[in-house]
Amino acid sequence: MIGRNGLSRTLSLVQGAGYVVTGAWPLISMRSFEAVTGAKHDDWLVRTVGALTIVIGGGILLRRGDPLTARPFAVGGALAFAGADVIGVASGRLSRIYLLDAAVESLLLLGWAVDAIQRRTGRFRPHGPSRRR
Repeated sequence: MIGRNGLSRTLSLVQGAGYVVTGAWPLISMRSFEAVTGAKHDDWLVRTVGALTIVIGGGILLRRGDPLTARPFAVGGALAFAGADVIGVASGRLSRIYLLDAAVESLLLLGWAVDAIQRRTGRFRPHGPSRRR
């Protein structure tokens, strides 16, 4: 296990940075974004979602030292993106590559759940594994 704030700080860094990068991608190069994710009908909507993704990621990064304020945005973002991915693929509106994102979002949700359980039960090992004899 990771120390009291270690897991939440790591999750916040990974998720926040990932959101900033993936949100910026269609703003920087719609052509390469569509080459990977498939053609889009409304570029303005893709760019709007990208900008909002940057905002969420930036907020998570700024609050990474305070997991109680970062967690709701991190969990909410992961749930929203995973849900949109799965629904979009199931409806045929999104390419199957979005299932990869849904899997990543699910791993982030699992990490946040582990962090919450550790905090609730007080099961932290700030100095590595315990050495019971």
